[in-house]
Amino acid sequence: MMRALGRRVGAMDSPGVDGRVKVDARRVPTTGGVAIFAGIAAPIAAGLIGAWLVDPSAVSALSETLADHLPGIRRKTPLVLTFLGCLAVLHLMGLIDDRKPLGAGPKMLVMLGVSLAIVLVSPSRLLEFLSAYPGGFIVSLIVTVLWITAVTNAFNFIDNMDGLCAGVAAIAGTCFLIATIITGQWFVAAMLALVVGSSLGFLVLNFPPASIFMGDGGSLVLGFTLAFLTVQATYFGVDNSMVIAGNWYATLMPLVVLAVPLYDFASVLAIRVSQGSSPFVGDLQHFSHRLVERGLSRRAAVMVILGITMATGISGISLASLRPWQAALVGLQTLVLLAVLGLFEHRARSRESSR
Repeated sequence: MMRALGRRVGAMDSPGVDGRVKVDARRVPTTGGVAIFAGIAAPIAAGLIGAWLVDPSAVSALSETLADHLPGIRRKTPLVLTFLGCLAVLHLMGLIDDRKPLGAGPKMLVMLGVSLAIVLVSPSRLLEFLSAYPGGFIVSLIVTVLWITAVTNAFNFIDNMDGLCAGVAAIAGTCFLIATIITGQWFVAAMLALVVGSSLGFLVLNFPPASIFMGDGGSLVLGFTLAFLTVQATYFGVDNSMVIAGNWYATLMPLVVLAVPLYDFASVLAIRVSQGSSPFVGDLQHFSHRLVERGLSRRAAVMVILGITMATGISGISLASLRPWQAALVGLQTLVLLAVLGLFEHRARSRESSR
């Protein structure tokens, strides 16, 4: 529906603005982000409304398990409403940026603002144990805001080839989904299922050659949702009187699963800064573009990145159940993989510059 609407209203891919480098514009609608946003936000809103309208006794007669979860769903209402509000703000900003590109500064301020808003409402933060020490709460707050902003940006950055962003989101979401199902974290798992379903549904029409793009209106939604859910998930310890198996290193699962998009994000920033360019002005120096420069086709480059994401993601799923020495091997494997990629790119670039 959004593809047809995009064609009707002329919401097509546009050339890059001054200072921004991108591939030649194609006559492809950029309205796919609306479908992704609706696929995530609408079921969440409907579920929340249903949780308040339904009669608890009727639910109990239908399903005792669902009745047990009803109070928990209602308790999360302020958090869910804040999340939906933040998601809508990012989505709207993305839609505007897709039509009339905004500056990097205003976009970054909005991303930091919505990240701070959701963290202030959320009962969960990264490095929460620091709150027991003077100034620890502020450190935990800042780290969580920066994490959500970084992951949101990483998915915005990786949306540079057909099928890439949706494919990475589907793989990463599936890995987190499996981990939360294993530990019985149904609230987070249900939202992750929406991410996976929206990504796969969009991928049907976005896999190369794409007939619709998600634009910033979709990539920001996927990145923010995954970042938010990685903070909400419990990786070890106790969550609502439920013991989560695993040790402290289980909290590193998001870093392992999202290693590839974070590698792309960090490497692009480093390249742009080293060239004296703005780190947030688009160009053709992403990991996928660099693979194409090495001789891969665009489709092959996408498949390589999806394959590497799947490899790190599968390792991340098992992290919580591993012994310390086994978890160390997973961490070492991920670091070696990224180091090999970096070394390969550095040597290839050095060889090309010497010609």
